[in-house]
Amino acid sequence: MNTATFTQKRKLIVKLGKMLHKYGTPAYRLEAHLMEVATHLDLKSAFVMSPTSVTFVIWSEGHEDEYTHVARVEPGDHDLGSLADTDDVVSRMLTGELSIDEADTCLDNISEQLNPYSKALTCLAFSISGAAFAMLMGTSWNDVLWSGLFSVLVFLFVVWSARSKRVTHMLEPLVAIVAALGACAISSYVDPSINIRLVVLSSIIVFIPGLALALAFAELSARHLVSGTARVMDALMLLFKLYFGAFLGISLGFALFGITDFVQPEPLPKWTAWLAILLLCTSLIVIFRTKLKHASWSIASGFIAYAASISAAVYFDYSIGAFVGAFAVGVFSNFFNRMVNAPASIVAMQGLIVLVPGSKTYIGLNSLIEGQSFIHADHIGQQTFLIFMSLVAGLIFANVALPPKKSL
Repeated sequence: MNTATFTQKRKLIVKLGKMLHKYGTPAYRLEAHLMEVATHLDLKSAFVMSPTSVTFVIWSEGHEDEYTHVARVEPGDHDLGSLADTDDVVSRMLTGELSIDEADTCLDNISEQLNPYSKALTCLAFSISGAAFAMLMGTSWNDVLWSGLFSVLVFLFVVWSARSKRVTHMLEPLVAIVAALGACAISSYVDPSINIRLVVLSSIIVFIPGLALALAFAELSARHLVSGTARVMDALMLLFKLYFGAFLGISLGFALFGITDFVQPEPLPKWTAWLAILLLCTSLIVIFRTKLKHASWSIASGFIAYAASISAAVYFDYSIGAFVGAFAVGVFSNFFNRMVNAPASIVAMQGLIVLVPGSKTYIGLNSLIEGQSFIHADHIGQQTFLIFMSLVAGLIFANVALPPKKSL
């Protein structure tokens, strides 16, 4: 292998690794995928990935050429559409449809493409996600309405943060404060029947790091200790920032607007939970930038997760229901991987979010600090821990029952 060819190949691998990291790929999947690509290109390699740094070590068979690349990166956000496009380019390169130069050009095009969904549609998705989560909690139509409206306000701050670094650094506590102040004002002057804390949680549900914690435990279970530990701490700090913002906002809201006696509204009928799953999964398609051709699979994943978990919970407890739900989602996502030849995580994300471990963590934190829960939940701390363990175990068992076709 001449030096020019080696340089061309290692540049492609580094570019691919950084792109997949940017799209939120877990370390154990990312390293395995890069190893597969490097082996196909007749290179030896070793990779160390973490949420904030990437390390590439690439060498030729006889060590005639060696290359080490270390970079500081920002934690990735989930962009499932770009992830699918990137995986498609790599698959075509591995099968010989694309040369290395052509694959490199395609990766450049993917990295430069804009969000396929408009800001107006994304704003609507934020609103629907907040309303759907409140609906899934089974509270009242009042909470559903106000959660959807405050989610729009949260989205406006997200848009603002894209133009201001100062807002970016304080985005999570800021949106929680704003949502809490708004909920307190509405409770005092407009609608005393809203559950303030639940409305705040629903409004900021897109920031709750339940999925991040589940992925962190999955990395730890795969013995990627550095990346898994870093993800756990990052998710916990995000959770603390959100909770502090909500706590401060509610305290200020009660001081400014007073405390109003809560008026218990009529609870939602149980059938609305299925509508909530449909709305939540549909909104996540836009928020995660999922391609429309994968939308039906993603929505099906949410329904499978919910149906499997509540069916198992009838005979066992909630944590076993989470295990069965995660197992079903894992098998379904691996089936999707085999049928569509696309990353399994595209549909697995939806199912894991429906299992709502992050919200239970937030509720547990509220119970620990304030000594109260805003929905009825016994043994919330124990449930939260068991749910995370059940999710990880379910995914592991699913990979054994039906192994994925590819590493992503």
